[in-house]
Amino acid sequence: MIEVQQNKSLKNYNTFGIDVKAEYFVAVSTVEALEHVVALNDYPEKLLLGGGSNMLLTKNQKKLVIHLNLKGISIEKEDEDFVWVKANAGENWHAFVLWCLAQNFGGLENLSLIPGNVGTAPIQNIGAYGVELKDTFVSCNAIHIKTRKTQTFTKAQCNFGYRNSIFKNEVKGQYVITSVLFKLTKYKHQLKMDYGAITSELKAQNITNPTIQDISKAVITIRESKLPNPKDIGNSGSFFKNPVISKSKFKTLQKNFKNIPSYPISEDKVKVPAGWLIETAGFKGKRFGNYGVHKHQALVLVNYGGAKGGDILNLSKLIQKTVLRLFDISIEAEVNIL
Repeated sequence: MIEVQQNKSLKNYNTFGIDVKAEYFVAVSTVEALEHVVALNDYPEKLLLGGGSNMLLTKNQKKLVIHLNLKGISIEKEDEDFVWVKANAGENWHAFVLWCLAQNFGGLENLSLIPGNVGTAPIQNIGAYGVELKDTFVSCNAIHIKTRKTQTFTKAQCNFGYRNSIFKNEVKGQYVITSVLFKLTKYKHQLKMDYGAITSELKAQNITNPTIQDISKAVITIRESKLPNPKDIGNSGSFFKNPVISKSKFKTLQKNFKNIPSYPISEDKVKVPAGWLIETAGFKGKRFGNYGVHKHQALVLVNYGGAKGGDILNLSKLIQKTVLRLFDISIEAEVNIL
């Protein structure tokens, strides 16, 4: 029996902890229930909600909010070197990574402690410490909301880019991902340690021959030192994408900002850390009553308790405006504004 609730608070369903209401709300734990709910004609507009980690809710939701609670992890096939693992959309991302590590399956260790659920991970091609979801992604199953037909999207069809995919562009709002298939290593793990502070963290722990589990622990330690736990302070992780600019523009900026960092993207483009831009603009640790910018990581906007989504949205716009004025660089929000 599927029960549609009315005037349901979404405070516990978004990591910012914003207290807005869903006029209609339903939780689904099977694909069959999901197919039934998306077919309900009484609610023409629907909003799919997973872990609520990549969104900023700025108002009450008039749509039918469907909370995806599809659980399950399974090994689909394996050979001598690789294993294909399927995870359903409602699985917590970090718990899934830990499950893979417990089986000694490699490839996801750098993506430890990223908030959210498996189903939303492909939408923005989550990434951290030199690794992106697309590196291990094989395919995902998704239901078309209007036709209710299931379609399998291959890696090529997903058009993955930096924090981007087909699900944020061409087919935005048309599909709901129900499961994701990954290809992971069993033995010859490809360790990625040359991004961020992973190497120095391993060195601090006197680890000279790291395992995938060691990499994961190092990433968790680094993330916990920089990023607030949403259970303690409402946040959505990195609020902004790191902008990509031309090398010529970067060289011009270096004249005024000698210590501006960058990461090469191509022959003529570099990525500049948005956190550095925001910190240099003076926002790191700045508090505006019950919301602000985190003291350890300028990329993270926080709700200290009781803040409205509109307050945080206005702060993000102020940051964007200031960064544009100081550096002539546009920084784009990574989170979905609803």
